[in-house]
Amino acid sequence: MSTKTYVMVNPASANGKTGRRWPEFASRLRGCLPQFEVGFTEYSRHGVDLVRAAVKEGARHIVSVGGDGTHNEAVNGLFEGESLIADDVVLSVVPTGTGGDLRRTLGLPADPLKAMECIGQRPREVDVGRAQYLDHDGNAALAHFINISSFGASGTVVDIVNNSSKRLGGRLSFLLGVVRGTLQYRNQEMRIILDEGTSEERVFQGRFYNGVVANARYFGGGMLIAPDASMSDGLLDCVFLGDLSKFRVLKGTSAIYSGAHLELDDVDAYRAKTVRAEPVGGAEVLIDLDGEQPGLLPATYSLIPAAVQICTGAEWEMS
Repeated sequence: MSTKTYVMVNPASANGKTGRRWPEFASRLRGCLPQFEVGFTEYSRHGVDLVRAAVKEGARHIVSVGGDGTHNEAVNGLFEGESLIADDVVLSVVPTGTGGDLRRTLGLPADPLKAMECIGQRPREVDVGRAQYLDHDGNAALAHFINISSFGASGTVVDIVNNSSKRLGGRLSFLLGVVRGTLQYRNQEMRIILDEGTSEERVFQGRFYNGVVANARYFGGGMLIAPDASMSDGLLDCVFLGDLSKFRVLKGTSAIYSGAHLELDDVDAYRAKTVRAEPVGGAEVLIDLDGEQPGLLPATYSLIPAAVQICTGAEWEMS
């Protein structure tokens, strides 16, 4: 690509492995790109500021090197408030983190060096989710997500995983997090409204183990939570896991890796353009946003169709 390229790197991803391998990655990148500028994140959400500044200074190709949280920061850096800074930016993803959920949907290789061969290749317009929620200080917050947001047990799981070592790798780290989070979490009474204020409005109220609002297919280190989700259909895929017992959750966890969980009782799937979720009775319900834990319900989700161009791998399957 001949446009100005900015590479945003999270050296702390994969327990610091990304930083340790950076000389190797940089050498390969120099073979993929004629020239580029590099910025390294130093703290949480730093990548948002780095990418935002780069786009304002004329960068039109952003390369995100890190895990799913890093790629989320890159996407948020393309926005200022609710507005895209520029509509001609192309995003490439180099997956070096633990979970690798976004790269699965994009059809990218797990090996970062092989994934670099996809930089700048096969750009596709994809939808971006928007979440309005409460931060941990109780203030209204707004953020975007490229992959999946969820609320309930997954917020607790992500909080546990992100505050633990991920040396065991993505799948095992998240699986252990699911066990710990499930044992700790108590199903909460929630009200969930799809397409509020329209003729398609649907309201659900009851106790839920988890609620998922998906733009893409995978979360939790390879769980196929929304097998029918498309990043280019203008709709959010919603998967609700009802008042499941801890035993049923742990027994059925393996089904989520294949997408077979949708066949289970008390698991329902819907599509919507907007989702509002709120706790009933004052319970604190944590949310997950692309593998990060930024706040809690109530939250309102919407979708920005065809908002971002993102480069894909040969295994890209979306229409």
